[in-house]
Amino acid sequence: MTQPTPEQLEAEIEVQRAQLADTVDQLTQKLDVKTQAKARISRITPMTYAAFVGAAILVGGLVWWRGRR
Repeated sequence: MTQPTPEQLEAEIEVQRAQLADTVDQLTQKLDVKTQAKARISRITPMTYAAFVGAAILVGGLVWWRGRR
């Protein structure tokens, strides 16, 4: 087997550095809980939000009504 040239070694190191940088970026994004939460909130449609608010009002009304009895 022939030994790689210094240029080939440098090229391989650069490829591995780029792969490592991509991996670190992916892990950083995965561990950024605040950004993930904001992304999930931004995906909530107005209809979903309205349904949630309606359900909360209904439950609150039932709790209030049961408390009066």
